[in-house]
Amino acid sequence: MKYSNPRPIRSSKYSHTRHETSKRPQKSFSDISKFINKAVITEEVETFVPDHTFLDFNLNPLLIKNILSKGYDKPTPIQDRAISHILRREDIVGIANTGTGKTGAFLIPLVNKVLQNPDEKILIIAPVRELALQINEELLQFARGSGLFSTVLIGGAHIGKQIRELRGRSNFIIGTPGRLKDHLESGYLNLSGVRTLVLDEADRMLDMGFINDVRFIVSKMPQERHTLFFSATLSKDIEKLIHEFLQTPTRISVKTQDTAKNIDQDIIRLSGKNKFDVLKDLLTQKEFSKTLVFTRTKHGADKLSKALKTLGIKADAIHGNKNQNARNRILEDFKKERVNVLIATDVAARGLDIPLISHVINYDLPATYEDYVHRIGRTGRAAKMGKALTFIE
Repeated sequence: MKYSNPRPIRSSKYSHTRHETSKRPQKSFSDISKFINKAVITEEVETFVPDHTFLDFNLNPLLIKNILSKGYDKPTPIQDRAISHILRREDIVGIANTGTGKTGAFLIPLVNKVLQNPDEKILIIAPVRELALQINEELLQFARGSGLFSTVLIGGAHIGKQIRELRGRSNFIIGTPGRLKDHLESGYLNLSGVRTLVLDEADRMLDMGFINDVRFIVSKMPQERHTLFFSATLSKDIEKLIHEFLQTPTRISVKTQDTAKNIDQDIIRLSGKNKFDVLKDLLTQKEFSKTLVFTRTKHGADKLSKALKTLGIKADAIHGNKNQNARNRILEDFKKERVNVLIATDVAARGLDIPLISHVINYDLPATYEDYVHRIGRTGRAAKMGKALTFIE
């Protein structure tokens, strides 16, 4: 794909390959009680009634048109509570579970902000390349026909193409910490005129060891800025970051519990059985229509994918050693169900938003409870039922 300069908002092929593993202990988290939680199924479905419609926010008519064409009929809880504060240029801390419409909660008011003033520049920092690409994909939809521009800075690419894009006009810069830092240190990225900052999935950036890179990036921005901070968890370390990066923020929390009520969680006791045979027997059942399987290592993901393919199961693997073209193709195959089983490492799957995943299987145990919550959050999205299974020796 060739890019013009400047270019309209579009997705990039390129990715950031550093930091495939974080600095967490290698011993797996194994509190079995945490892996069992029956989904709550009731005849009467709880319906959220927002205080606002999108029309109530007095947004640009083109933006309203794009929101409606995207199929949004009413704001989600985080959108309902956050958009008005962002439109008033207040710093906010948003605490929300995955899959709650968080990306729309910050993109909608920020696109409106740039439509009001085309000289505005926005920096969005995400922990991993897939999330950065998905943010840009949503941005493309919200900004369709607006003439706004974006640049996606994620690693693993010929850096020259990104440098040429940075010489053009970009209203939105979306990137991962390592590649953003690379461009700043090389002098190709100048953030002195960027007065709006979004830190998305800040807890994951902290967990993955990126926070010093983030500090370096933020130090290159004006102190007087508009900062939006999103996290799924609120720990002491996250509180320190909030005090460090934000000025008297409005706090918005729509997080109800760690895992969704509509995810049925259970364990599979191997009891001496061959682990691969148990997985094979599960995946050949009709109900396992779109399954995400987690392994601890990249080698393990590749090995498992190859073994499943030899059995005629449509499987593929995604991890940090795959280039971005391959990752994009594999994800598209999984979304379109040309692949029914996706094997992934924790880092590679962070930020993935793939609809209608029927099952998540923890083939290898997660390292932490936070990793477990992240893994199973890939299913049971948008009020759909999901199933999470964890293999126990």
